[in-house]
Amino acid sequence: MTGGGEKLWQVANEAGAPLFAVPSGQAVTLQDVFWEEGDELILRARFLAPQIARDGGSVDYDTAAQDMLHLCQTYILPQLTDGADLPDQVILSLSDREVPFGEADPEATQFFEAYQIQDGACIWETY
Repeated sequence: MTGGGEKLWQVANEAGAPLFAVPSGQAVTLQDVFWEEGDELILRARFLAPQIARDGGSVDYDTAAQDMLHLCQTYILPQLTDGADLPDQVILSLSDREVPFGEADPEATQFFEAYQIQDGACIWETY
């Protein structure tokens, strides 16, 4: 990992699994966070959000998009301000189940949003 050091991404609930409050009220836990280095520095944060499931879920894409913006603003941004390299892009995803990175799972519901960090804010961009 670059820039942020070992201190980055250390938020956990009492059980040890990261748990985040989001506007929709759905239960969101952290699956993983990692940096991709290449032509651009990309920070990916992948979250589990079972309530976005096609079958039995209660959170639609528009609601989940607000949750992802909230996660970017309240979780990602504060951890980037402590001397970390700023990524060229932040990509957040919500999935109703764990899916290994880069693998397809046709049964999974997944939502993605991309942001640029500008003037201390997460700015949505087309992904």
